[in-house]
Amino acid sequence: MPSKTFTSGRIRQADWDPATGQLDLRWDNQSTLAYKAVPQEVFRRLCNAPNPAAYWEDRIAEEYPKAVPKPSAKAPDAARAFQDLFSGGDA
Repeated sequence: MPSKTFTSGRIRQADWDPATGQLDLRWDNQSTLAYKAVPQEVFRRLCNAPNPAAYWEDRIAEEYPKAVPKPSAKAPDAARAFQDLFSGGDA
């Protein structure tokens, strides 16, 4: 799955699934937004935009239907994180 990490701005990571066209955007506030049927060219332009958040606002936010974000391989699922928090992580 093509992915782009951003080092500045509000968007921190963009993941695009070529099979479905799903675009997952991970933000600096830890939220994730996902969009369906996003063409590869739109993903490419987002990755090369001088201001990816402005590009998202102008070209993606209102143009494509929202989707359910795919789980991040880097982040544990919420139930496991909650259990680890209160059990000391040995459950």
